[in-house]
Amino acid sequence: MRISPLLLLLILAGCSSTSNNERYDIADDKAPESSPTLDHIEDAQPRYEPQSLAGNKDYTLRGNDYKIIRGQQPFTEEGYASWYGKKFHGHRTSNGEIYDMYSMTAAHKTLPLPSYVKVTNQNNGRSVVVRVNDRGPFHDGRIIDLSMAAAARLDVIKYGTAPVKIELINIDKPANPDEWQSANPNQYFVQLAAVTDSDKAKQVATTLAKEFNTQVDTQKADTGNIYRLRLGPYLDREEAMTQRDKARASRYPQAFIISSKRELEPKS
Repeated sequence: MRISPLLLLLILAGCSSTSNNERYDIADDKAPESSPTLDHIEDAQPRYEPQSLAGNKDYTLRGNDYKIIRGQQPFTEEGYASWYGKKFHGHRTSNGEIYDMYSMTAAHKTLPLPSYVKVTNQNNGRSVVVRVNDRGPFHDGRIIDLSMAAAARLDVIKYGTAPVKIELINIDKPANPDEWQSANPNQYFVQLAAVTDSDKAKQVATTLAKEFNTQVDTQKADTGNIYRLRLGPYLDREEAMTQRDKARASRYPQAFIISSKRELEPKS
């Protein structure tokens, strides 16, 4: 059976499965033998962040369909929290970051990546704010997988699980783009097509610029005479997503977003 790249990513993601033991150094998850006191670790600090390119597509896993929550709608949920630690420490999360069990992070099945939630342990009333950057937990009744640090703050570790309430913290995009673009040094492109003739590439780029009323980037591949035609660049991923959706609805159903680091101008 062929496994799609998305399904493979989810199976290998930080807390997606416990059966893929060959990926990890240890078979069963646990806390480290010695660990610093975690009570002093501060909550995650909510701020506006563009959605990551990885981990934000609807997906199907183990026969269940998961639709990513869109927009700024209010969201609360009640159920059980679990936690993950040493086994996954240092491995990639679903949005491509590296899991750090000493950071205030968490995994959720359908919240946008990244996002921020307030988690309240209903057994003791303790609350923390965590940054969601991973997918999971894929166990019945569990709604969130906490990092070891967050679980320690909520007094969940010694019990394994605890009943919690989670509340999504919606954050509006700042009116001044410099406030968030400086913390997100990426630029986004919507790739539409590739041609092998430079003159043809220029002609198509002119047509695309008129059709989509936007800039068109023509990038030559490192090897071979291949010219990639891309809308952009965009500093706002949401704008890139809008253009991608327009392209897919037009003559480019395979349009997709790519990201690259941009050089920031030095502050004067």
